[in-house]
Amino acid sequence: MRSGPRREDLVLTGEAVALDLPVASVGVRAVAGVIDLVLAALLVVGAVLGIAAVGPLLDGALQAVVTLLAVVAVLVGLPTTVETVTRGRTLGKWVMGLRAVRGDAGPVSFRHCFVRALVGVVEIYLLSGAPALFSSLATSRGQRVGDLVAGTYVVRERFRLRLTEPRACPPHLRTWAASADLADPPVGLAVAVRQFLLRAPTLVPHHRWVTAQQLAASLAAYTAPDPPAGTHPEDFLAAVLAERRERDVARLRADVTRKDALLRRSAEEGRIRS
Repeated sequence: MRSGPRREDLVLTGEAVALDLPVASVGVRAVAGVIDLVLAALLVVGAVLGIAAVGPLLDGALQAVVTLLAVVAVLVGLPTTVETVTRGRTLGKWVMGLRAVRGDAGPVSFRHCFVRALVGVVEIYLLSGAPALFSSLATSRGQRVGDLVAGTYVVRERFRLRLTEPRACPPHLRTWAASADLADPPVGLAVAVRQFLLRAPTLVPHHRWVTAQQLAASLAAYTAPDPPAGTHPEDFLAAVLAERRERDVARLRADVTRKDALLRRSAEEGRIRS
């Protein structure tokens, strides 16, 4: 059996996460946005009323400055802080099961949240959300202008799980797969291969081919011997995963059979002794 470098970091973990979490639709984001807008409006009104209550103690210029700072704190400081602490969630996103993530599907940082909030003041509050709506409809990930500038997008954390039938081993590779020596690949690599095979029909042909080649090259370090010459990399991936699945099922069945046999033997010995 060949040994190879542990290349789990070569398989893009970010993409694997992105495949698990679907992009949030414009409608769901709009509902979450309305919830955040209502909350912001209530806070702004509360801040203005509070400042007005102490207005007699302040001169006109100072009152204007305090009011401006309060509005900036509500529209920029609050969403930036909340999204940074919760890793991409606001009240509206929490209610709708959404989360803002980086372009590689990793967690957002303070910089991402600050840019999103700052641009949001212009595109949502000053321009009534028109740029955000048009940008969300025009981009494949439903990104508003703030997302494009910050390098983020919004995903759905809560969604209905749809199980798909795993791909079977290609017929022309069954003999090779049955006799191949298959070592355990890194968890990240196995997950990436499984998700690629599920998503392959929806990918652009060029990206599908390049990704299949990259994953096949990584997985080849954990299989021996090599598949027959001319094997399509996607067929190779499907054959390895299908064979590993069949072997795991067979091993589990064998374990269950052994346990049942031991239990029967123990029960028979107990009856004999009694």
